[in-house]
Amino acid sequence: MRVKFLIITMVLSLIPATVLHAHAVVIRSSLDSRPPQPNQAAPVSLIFNSEIETSLSSVKLVTRGDRKQAVPMRHGKQRGEIVVELPPLAPGEYALQYKVFAADGHLTEDVVKFFVQEDK
Repeated sequence: MRVKFLIITMVLSLIPATVLHAHAVVIRSSLDSRPPQPNQAAPVSLIFNSEIETSLSSVKLVTRGDRKQAVPMRHGKQRGEIVVELPPLAPGEYALQYKVFAADGHLTEDVVKFFVQEDK
């Protein structure tokens, strides 16, 4: 039994220790620190835990009534960052529905919800 354990341990030690990310996950967003202002176009930064292939990815703005419209996006300055260009939005609840293709070959779909608040 002990010999079997030693053999398994030796074999496992030969496997390279690499971190694999099975999905691109948003780790930070500018929506948290700089929410869009009412009726003003705004860039929104989404930072993922892996590099994103923007040419194979898409982001849609979801509005009331589950209406969806594609929004322009581009690479940001940081690794794993994409910048989405929001059109002017009235106060209310919105979401960004993204489908991103990570550089490691995995496709991820998710939604980031946000609010546009009334001017005070």
